[in-house]
Amino acid sequence: MTIDAVITWVDGDDPRHRAKRIQHGGQELRENEDIAGSTRFSNLGEIYYCIASLNRFAPWLHKIYIVTDEQDPCVDAFLHEHFPDGHIPVEIVDHKTIFCGYEQHLPTFNSIAIETMTWRIPGLSEHFIEFNDDLLLASPVTPEDFFLPDGSSVCYATRCSMLWTKLTRMLKPQKNGQKRVTFKGSMYNAAVVAGRRFSYLKLAHTPKALRKSTYENYFSLHPEHMLKNIAHRFRHAEQFTSQELQYLLLQSEGRVQIRPVDKYLFFLQPKEREGYVAHKMSRLIQMKNCKFCCFNSLDKATVEERAQITAWINERIGL
Repeated sequence: MTIDAVITWVDGDDPRHRAKRIQHGGQELRENEDIAGSTRFSNLGEIYYCIASLNRFAPWLHKIYIVTDEQDPCVDAFLHEHFPDGHIPVEIVDHKTIFCGYEQHLPTFNSIAIETMTWRIPGLSEHFIEFNDDLLLASPVTPEDFFLPDGSSVCYATRCSMLWTKLTRMLKPQKNGQKRVTFKGSMYNAAVVAGRRFSYLKLAHTPKALRKSTYENYFSLHPEHMLKNIAHRFRHAEQFTSQELQYLLLQSEGRVQIRPVDKYLFFLQPKEREGYVAHKMSRLIQMKNCKFCCFNSLDKATVEERAQITAWINERIGL
């Protein structure tokens, strides 16, 4: 089975990219952290750790595609330095390529919209694994950690109640006059699109094992859902998580295996509480079965905390 990796990446510190965000965003959007906050576009070199972890722990991958907006993370020199004996081929894919025919929706600063279109990468394998650049592998993995021998996808998730999520969304106050955009809310929206009534899958911050044909077949029958999801330049409360939709479609066909996530995933989002990051990192050291790490919003960590995190990553990956 040929399996590719897709990484969505942006350097929000690039002056050209920042200027485009300001031009298309407006003050109201920039004031909403969940929609267009600077942390959503921050770049601290996480892409290098992500790619290094794939080469170290999943060398069986066929190709790595990096999807970006007129940018280039320039990973060639890094890979030649740390993997001189060879590495997984890398290709940069611009947003214009995956939005071909839908260029009116560019530029986009919306991860949900971008992930809705990654399946349109030319030459992409039927089976692919999608990463955000703040995700990395923490130990050796096999294809069976993502796809079963019959091609079924592996999904790391827990079951969640539709009714309870709908109730909590109704009770949650708006922010700056707008409905909040949440990770859970966009998954709920996908469940509504898929026609679910009672439960959906609460996805974790893990790599997503996906099938190109599932997106292609569904969006050819329901182009209005794709168009609605890519119409917003910034994240919007009405959008749905495309990976959630795919997993629910596969689940209805009996082509997905749901696995518990707690023992495999380490998730860290720095908080202002003193000692929080140190406590979390001590827990990470004790995790024996950890396969995936997500270091979210590292720009919010202190210099000392980032040093502690990167020291662990460097040692684990062998950089």
